[in-house]
Amino acid sequence: MNELISYTKDGELGIITVNNPPVNALSPGVPEGIGLALEEITKDDEVKAGILIGGGRTFIAGADIKEFGKVTSGQKRDGINFLDLLVAIEDCPKPMIAAIHGTAFGGGLEVAMAFHYRVAVASAQVGQPECKLGIIPGAAGTQRLPRLAGVALATQMCADGNPINAKAALEAGIVDQIVEGDLLEGAKAFARSMIDNPIVKTRDKNDKLGDEATNAPIFAAARAAAKKAARGMMAPQAAIDAVEAATKLEFFAGCARERELFQECLFSDQSKAMIHAFFGEREVAKIPDIPKDTPLIPIAKAAVIGAGTMGGGITMNFVNVGIPVLLKETTQEALDRGLATIAKNYSNSVKKGRFSQEVMDKRMALITPTLGYDGFEEADIVVEAVFENMALKKETFAALDQICKPGAILASNTSTLDIDEIASATSRPESVVGTHFFSPANVMRLLEIVRGQATSKSVLATAMDLAKKIKKVGVLVGNCYGFVGNRMIHQYGREAQFLVEEGAQPQDVDGALYEFGLAMGPLAMGDLAGLDVGWRIRKEHAHLEKPGVRKALIADELAERGRYGQKTGKGWYIYDENRKPSPDPEVTALIEELTANAGIQRREISKEEIIERTIYALVNEGAKILEEGIALRAVDIDIIYLMGYGFPAWRGGPMWYASTVGLQKVYDRVCEFHAQHGELWTPAPLLKRLAEEGKTFEDFDKEKVKAARG
Repeated sequence: MNELISYTKDGELGIITVNNPPVNALSPGVPEGIGLALEEITKDDEVKAGILIGGGRTFIAGADIKEFGKVTSGQKRDGINFLDLLVAIEDCPKPMIAAIHGTAFGGGLEVAMAFHYRVAVASAQVGQPECKLGIIPGAAGTQRLPRLAGVALATQMCADGNPINAKAALEAGIVDQIVEGDLLEGAKAFARSMIDNPIVKTRDKNDKLGDEATNAPIFAAARAAAKKAARGMMAPQAAIDAVEAATKLEFFAGCARERELFQECLFSDQSKAMIHAFFGEREVAKIPDIPKDTPLIPIAKAAVIGAGTMGGGITMNFVNVGIPVLLKETTQEALDRGLATIAKNYSNSVKKGRFSQEVMDKRMALITPTLGYDGFEEADIVVEAVFENMALKKETFAALDQICKPGAILASNTSTLDIDEIASATSRPESVVGTHFFSPANVMRLLEIVRGQATSKSVLATAMDLAKKIKKVGVLVGNCYGFVGNRMIHQYGREAQFLVEEGAQPQDVDGALYEFGLAMGPLAMGDLAGLDVGWRIRKEHAHLEKPGVRKALIADELAERGRYGQKTGKGWYIYDENRKPSPDPEVTALIEELTANAGIQRREISKEEIIERTIYALVNEGAKILEEGIALRAVDIDIIYLMGYGFPAWRGGPMWYASTVGLQKVYDRVCEFHAQHGELWTPAPLLKRLAEEGKTFEDFDKEKVKAARG
């Protein structure tokens, strides 16, 4: 064998163990080692059956994703193809059993399905999540899965990428037995019971493949669902095509068709973007100047100030992982309303079967409501989630400074405000950090962690670690107005409004960006968040505006008229009782009136201009943010936009997208906009440099890594 695969015998059983921590990925050496062990089992007359099991915490969690990048970059010419190994497993004349714990995902499930039998512990999960990386199964996953689970479930699993648990896998026929107790002992007992049974190869099981008449509506429904849920993505549709091939072609012809579709997806910009996002999510956890051994502050108790939308969601994040919370409000009415909202959210999850009533009751019991600061002296972290007003936040932090114990983390859920000014209200600025949650805070995965000038490394390391514990993706950002996400989104929203002033209708702007792949357009997003929020923030920061620089006209006027968006039934759009938007003639008339008064000549505006003006505004500001060191890397900006702002994963984030377009092209267009629209479009020097050098933002990230290593 080799160091990644061990082979042992237990009487008449040959046992293959994968030892490739942390997730037993199918890295180079693993398939080869399994193949050598298979040869031992086949030629050894004493061995009557074989077992494959994963060492450590899981079975085989999938392929080694780094290998995909080597193939697409040309470093690895022979590609990735385990099909011959899987056919050899299937052709073994002795019963072969896959023993599954943890996860059998992607290539891991493809390996398991080539075995004659599969046993699993009850906590195991199986799935084909390849479409989440912009690819499809490439080692007969789309061919074997429908033969085991049937066409409908196989199509769903390959197209949406979501796993199923061991019980569902047993019911579907993917797993043959659930093992109680020790997995290996259970697998041995099962293997011994199968020694004299005739072997049936998965590829020969055709009874669940159905016929064209019964399958046609399954595939049609799956394509419609994928078009809606994975808008713009090619992989889910390709996965459905591959499963359909399993129902129409013999096995090896189906494998050939799957391989063609896999290659098309693998070499697409979409797959490269999604693999970039996959690794980016891990990269953002690495902070060059914070060593891995930085001491963490134990977080056993938390306190949250404010029981509104954000405070309630933040509270849920803590209690979901067993951290008790003191939840403070200023009035009993506000406190009751906040608790009722939390209870309603949990109740909805219970109704949907996500967890039991008992779990809900335990979580609610971890929340202690309060109208004062009693008990705050015991909190290890306090998260302030009051209204976005500097005076109020400083007043709150001054009070916390007097009450909280030494070493407690004082965190502000601010979306725009200066964390150093907030910290100045305390005698312990080293303990103050920004924790910018995204709404709804109990759902959105992004957490911007804002570093103040004095914030200690222990506080930052603890905040990053806590983000992971509460199932968030923490991204460290510097302190400036709007930090990374909101500083950039202001430029994007600004251009959206200017486009409306210059001739586009709100639905034209939102429609173009929805078509581009965003979850919703910028004006619809404003209506969802509340136009009053941005209006109040702009009033708070009016003193920072440069005289003579163009300002958007419409949004503030809508807010002045009480049109706050969905919550008032009117904003950029008018909303029905189901919050469905429609264009509002009143808004059209207002736009025409205000632009005429401002002397703006309205014109026809193309979809291409809408996309370039809004997306390139993000990119240009992102480049300035990188140059200033507010974001550590371009990939940090991409992850912020993928996780917090609905940017389409298959475009990789704004900075990655710009690099795929070509930075020279982006820079040239920014220069054109600068000439047409003035100071707000001043090109970022970094964008100019990278364009002239023929580089990408990924190259910039590599430069920074190299510099950090000395």
